[in-house]
Amino acid sequence: MAANVESMFYVRETPWHGLGVRVNEAPASREALTAAGLNWKVVQEPIYTGTEELIDGYKANVRDSDRKVLGVVTDRYKVIQNTEAFAFTDSLLGEGVRYETAGSLLGGKRVWLLAHMPHEYIISGERISPYLLFSNTHDGSGAIKIALTPIRVVCNNTLNLALSTAKRSWSMMHTGDIRGKIAEARDTLFMAENYMDELGKEFEALRMKKLTDKKVMEYIEVLLPEEEGSTPQQARNMKRLREDMKIRYFDAPDLQDIGKNAYRFVNAVSDFATHAQPLRKTANYKENLFSRTADGNPLIDKAYQLVSAA
Repeated sequence: MAANVESMFYVRETPWHGLGVRVNEAPASREALTAAGLNWKVVQEPIYTGTEELIDGYKANVRDSDRKVLGVVTDRYKVIQNTEAFAFTDSLLGEGVRYETAGSLLGGKRVWLLAHMPHEYIISGERISPYLLFSNTHDGSGAIKIALTPIRVVCNNTLNLALSTAKRSWSMMHTGDIRGKIAEARDTLFMAENYMDELGKEFEALRMKKLTDKKVMEYIEVLLPEEEGSTPQQARNMKRLREDMKIRYFDAPDLQDIGKNAYRFVNAVSDFATHAQPLRKTANYKENLFSRTADGNPLIDKAYQLVSAA
């Protein structure tokens, strides 16, 4: 299967490369687990040399459905099963939580689920929907990560700004007291309300920062710089990207009534970062875009820092 997506489901609109099982309504956890192709477990087994000598200190993480080895990990590594990820999110968000998408990347080495949080927010007169993203690796390459991702409903732009006043993500390693860490995460993730409150205050502050057209163009050049020694083709490519971002600021229908301010600029950059076509699509382009949903998008954060410092 292309683009490193092994299995997934999605609700209504086709994501990424059109892969996965389409469902009409967001399912509950039991149905989501099956639809996403995540109804398997990871078992840990000893590792032996070719002469059948036990290798101390290491185990193989093996998928029980097809005996595929997902990774080699140390004895300290604790497995978090896919069912536990869904159970965690169910308990965090309460009865009736619905999943928008979930799936498996890289042959089961990385899994994720995205759940719509129970209610939307009206911030500065706009609908903002918060989503909870839970991502996990079964190959020992990364931590368990839980992140809050606010989406501006009118255009599906991510607004996961790196605020100095509130956290939006939490992570933990696969070692130590995993159950205790999950209990801690459950408490910590009630930070969602605090983050959304602080995001609302920041949006209001950004709306108050007026921007001249000249300043907007300066910011675009900072965000999309032309490197010294660029070839004529590279210069043309950068000009095209700058023009794309410019159009998203000046001409986007959903931004016409917002005024020329920092909030409008951050939204335009988010639209560019979320939806613009890259100059060259790599094999894992969409997976990288997904990763930025959890980790934050450097381009959006840089735009936010620029207008905040003004």
